[in-house]
Amino acid sequence: MEYILETNNLEKRYKKFTAIARLNMHIPKGAIYGLIGRNGAGKTTLIRVICGLQKPSSGTYSIYGISNKSKKILETRKRIGAIIETPSICLDMTAEDNLKEQYKVIGLPNYDELHEILKLVRLDDTGNKTAKHFSLGMKQRLGIAIALVGNPDLLILDEPINGLDPEGIIEVRELILKLNKEKGITFLISSHYLDELSKIATCYGFLNEHQIVKEISSDELEENFKKKTQITVDNIEECVKYLEENKISYKVISKEKIVIYEKINVSDIAVALSKRNCKINEFQEKEESLENYYLNLIGGADNA
Repeated sequence: MEYILETNNLEKRYKKFTAIARLNMHIPKGAIYGLIGRNGAGKTTLIRVICGLQKPSSGTYSIYGISNKSKKILETRKRIGAIIETPSICLDMTAEDNLKEQYKVIGLPNYDELHEILKLVRLDDTGNKTAKHFSLGMKQRLGIAIALVGNPDLLILDEPINGLDPEGIIEVRELILKLNKEKGITFLISSHYLDELSKIATCYGFLNEHQIVKEISSDELEENFKKKTQITVDNIEECVKYLEENKISYKVISKEKIVIYEKINVSDIAVALSKRNCKINEFQEKEESLENYYLNLIGGADNA
């Protein structure tokens, strides 16, 4: 598999504080990589290091196979577009003028593809309207448009839908999918909105304690999503014995409730348990979610 970005035991320390530690990440070419972690886990620091805004304390990373220790890394970084924390927008300028400023910043000799970019993000009809009059969704799309100047192969977006209303979220989601499918752009997206991220990501990296604890593709994750059934019984001891004897995956969550992490026939289990003087008083089937997978991975909600 071809990786567009890799890190090897990457660390960033500030005196006694460690922001990222021994972090190993692999982003496949053409992927939409969802970076998931609680506040303070190191997501934004990682992004800033990759973009060259901060130097790593130790470890290495490579972009398109070029090491950060190579002199060629500065040229290679030109293939990256990024929005870190908030879009860099001049509010008193139009969408077109904002893009022209970016052309100047990165040293492009002309404004080729400027109007194509504006059309791509659906801001080609904003005319003389300045960015301060844009909706939050429009501002976010303008930020992505600015990041697209220079035809990057990799876009890094830090919380791209934070604060957006449902319509704005849909607009950004559709834009990301369009850029990925039609332009072949690889994405690294950091987001707290796990339900929304699950609609677009093709693979994930889970951050905990300042390092990646798990990388998994969306297909593999789908296979890991098990249906779970929560049952309430009047004899928890006998229920546990039955589940143990039949090697059924479960978790006791109270003196009366058990969650079963396998596809089961509740009627069959009810009959079997009744013979053990155990009655099922209530049951509820639930689907696993990306959020539940993450919480189980890092050890529960207390660590989120």
